[in-house]
Amino acid sequence: MSDGIFLGGGGNDYGEAQDLLLKYANRHGLIAGATGTGKTVTLQILAEGFSAIGVPVFLSDVKGDLSGLAKSGSADFKLHEPFMKRADTIGLDLQYDKFPVTFWDLLGEQGHPIRTTVAEMGPLLLSTLMGLTEAQEGVLNVAFRVSDEEGLPLLDLEDLQALLVWVGQNSKELSLRYGNVATSSVGAIQRQLLVLENQGGAGLFGEPALDLRDIMATEDDGRGRINILASDKLMASPKLYATFLLWLLSELFEELPEVGNPDKPKLVFFFDEAHLLFDDAPKALVDKVEQVARLIRSKGVGVYFITQNPADVPEDILGQLGNRVQHALRAFTANDQKELKQAADTYRPNPAFDTAEAIREVGTGEAVTSMLIEKGIPGIVERTLIRPPSSQLGPITKAERAEVMAASPMSGKYDERLDRNSAAEMLAKRAGEAAEAAEKAEDAEEKLEAEEREHKQGRRYTGSDGERSTSRRSSKSEGWGGAIATVVAKELKGTTGRRIVRGILGGLFKGR
Repeated sequence: MSDGIFLGGGGNDYGEAQDLLLKYANRHGLIAGATGTGKTVTLQILAEGFSAIGVPVFLSDVKGDLSGLAKSGSADFKLHEPFMKRADTIGLDLQYDKFPVTFWDLLGEQGHPIRTTVAEMGPLLLSTLMGLTEAQEGVLNVAFRVSDEEGLPLLDLEDLQALLVWVGQNSKELSLRYGNVATSSVGAIQRQLLVLENQGGAGLFGEPALDLRDIMATEDDGRGRINILASDKLMASPKLYATFLLWLLSELFEELPEVGNPDKPKLVFFFDEAHLLFDDAPKALVDKVEQVARLIRSKGVGVYFITQNPADVPEDILGQLGNRVQHALRAFTANDQKELKQAADTYRPNPAFDTAEAIREVGTGEAVTSMLIEKGIPGIVERTLIRPPSSQLGPITKAERAEVMAASPMSGKYDERLDRNSAAEMLAKRAGEAAEAAEKAEDAEEKLEAEEREHKQGRRYTGSDGERSTSRRSSKSEGWGGAIATVVAKELKGTTGRRIVRGILGGLFKGR
């Protein structure tokens, strides 16, 4: 097995061949550059390289181009023609090949459905996803606490919506225990849930939830499986896209064991359009991303951010990205020039050229690169011709995608949604039981009123002796039980009765 992934090489105006060393591949990386400068090709060849040496990959396909990984390239394919001379220039014996691919899709259209539960997502990420205020986030935390304490599983949006209804109905009691639970905040959360549902969020939440082992699989031939998340339509809901990927990173961080410094990563995660994660993100979220990025490498996971400009990534996180491929940046404005200089200053300088000038001048499919070398120190920056991929450049057809999905080991595992007993069903059942109890109480009241009318009517016909006789018989036969029933019936008849019924409905969790 090679100790690195070949990224590209030199030529007359270029430096030495560049390899991403596997033992430093989990120290994260950055692929940056303006639109159309070759970031997708770089992502594709890295995915191929990791797969070839047995490392599973998870990446998002924002433009639909990366589906070509599932099909072998060919010399006569028009998109490959410009790369033929480049392979000769950098001394690459290009072998075309396809790679094992699993297609996923939050919307369930272009891949196998990929889901998580509301409980697994948690209140922090959900609050970020819905853009909640601090007060609204507090109410959402109360709902999650009630869910845990009362054994009400939150699996899908319907569960959360049902629980929030109960929280709103019992806001006064909950406020005494957890602090202010404003019904206006509950209403605002419900409205945001409706927006999320309209954006396709309902498809994300539910069961069967994703088993992390399914994205960390290898083939019988030893190659790592490449998991491709269809994201072209998902980009219409950028917060949903970014929050899901952050959730996935968080789950990997929590579930995977510590492995120290492995010879190669256990999984490599590519986060395309990374700026969507940080745009207008609250500090708590940025802090969480920084924590995950800093610590997840000890779990053997490498994270690579793909974005147009390194400035899109917060400085504390950018400082952790040791392996860098910088495609061209354009400097049309004073601010562009400032960001270009900042990008250049993050590289270890090469006396052979000016880094900022090189970043501005490299063409499509070329890059300024710096990989970690021995002892984990950054290598000197080099101008690099990026190698051509072995798989097809550009997307495969719908028929070819369907064929890959049908042959996938995930076929049938996640396709059918499960709807097991959870918060919505449990609350509905309790409400039904309460309504049934109220109906029985009302029937009992009506029966007692009817008996009382019959009794009074009988007294008018029998006279006073009959009345006394009836009273004596009644007191003997009914005793204390009859007297209590009469009192309860009278209480149920008026305002007090309505309060009792509301108490039954409002106290659904008691004794459960």
